[in-house]
Amino acid sequence: MRHSRVALLCALGIDNFGSGLFLPLALVYVTQVIGVPLAVAGTAVTLGTVGGLVVPPLAGRLVDRVGPRTVVIGAQLLQAAGAGAYLVADGPGPVVFAAVLLATGQQLFYSSLFALIADVAGDVPKDRPFAEVGMVRAGCFGLGALTAGALLTWVGTSGYRVALVFDVVTFLAAAVILAFFLRLVRPASGHAERPVRVLRNRPYLALILFSGLFGLSLDFFLIGLPVFVLDRLHLPAWLPGAILALLTVLTSVGGTVALRLTARLTRIAAMRAGSALFAAWCLVSLGVLLVPARWQVAYLLASTLVFAAGALVFGPRSGALAEAAAPPLARGRYLAAYQYAFTVAQVITPAVVALFSVADWLPWVVVGTCAGLAVAGLGTLGSRLPASAVAPGQS
Repeated sequence: MRHSRVALLCALGIDNFGSGLFLPLALVYVTQVIGVPLAVAGTAVTLGTVGGLVVPPLAGRLVDRVGPRTVVIGAQLLQAAGAGAYLVADGPGPVVFAAVLLATGQQLFYSSLFALIADVAGDVPKDRPFAEVGMVRAGCFGLGALTAGALLTWVGTSGYRVALVFDVVTFLAAAVILAFFLRLVRPASGHAERPVRVLRNRPYLALILFSGLFGLSLDFFLIGLPVFVLDRLHLPAWLPGAILALLTVLTSVGGTVALRLTARLTRIAAMRAGSALFAAWCLVSLGVLLVPARWQVAYLLASTLVFAAGALVFGPRSGALAEAAAPPLARGRYLAAYQYAFTVAQVITPAVVALFSVADWLPWVVVGTCAGLAVAGLGTLGSRLPASAVAPGQS
């Protein structure tokens, strides 16, 4: 089992290094290298994301039927094909095709990844395995983003294609590692009762909803904060990268520390604490409008500490709760459905960011209110989920 755990962490680290190389540059690549106008490029990438929404139900059934390892490998190959399609794209149509292919692979990946992590972890609480995977993925993604920046500095616009080629290679390398070095024995299905379908499991649907309210904060940080920093506050161009780098460092080293500090909390209580921290981050960030201009850079860097604390507290607990609350015979379908919490948040975040055109404070109020609703909603959910799933997990 340890051999499989090392193989999984290596594969995911390589995968996220490649994603860090290209994903932050996807829109810039389409506009500057392929030559597609920004409005058209943004629409194409959005269509790809929306197209991926049909994937989780199919992915969940595949996971329950053939196991998560096979599905994750297929997802890596599909993402490699999508990244490769970007390489040969020469106009809006091919860009849409590449975006749909890549988004489909990403949705297939995330819809099966957490079941694979759970299988590799074995019969133990999944909080710590999810935290360890999160740390590796965050660190490698950040390293990939830094490498992409160095490529563009050294070789100019041709660095975009170099980064994209490396992204394809990393997807293929991750698939090879999982195929040849990760071995799992699938648990016997037994003769348990047929599980309730996800759409009929109201507590689990509520968990998805409240996690989605939390997920909006995650995507707003990545998409909305740079807009706020550059377009509304007119602060230095390097600041969004510095904020992301700070977050990467904190999340790549702090996952297991956060678990230890919240060891006595139930999973629901930890998730509520994380959501409350996100609401506080929105309030604190909005306060930058009252700070003298010379202190705004330091103020926003400091506010990132609040966001990082929320992500560290909520992240591993949410995945562990979603896995533990899912019926074993339908775990793939349940965990795939859980990904809608974050996929839908990803789709609606650009609309929330667009509210900056109305008022500088409005998006912050929307995101902070959603985080507050998550705190309240999760408070009503603990008694409706299995007690064993809600209980404190591994520290």
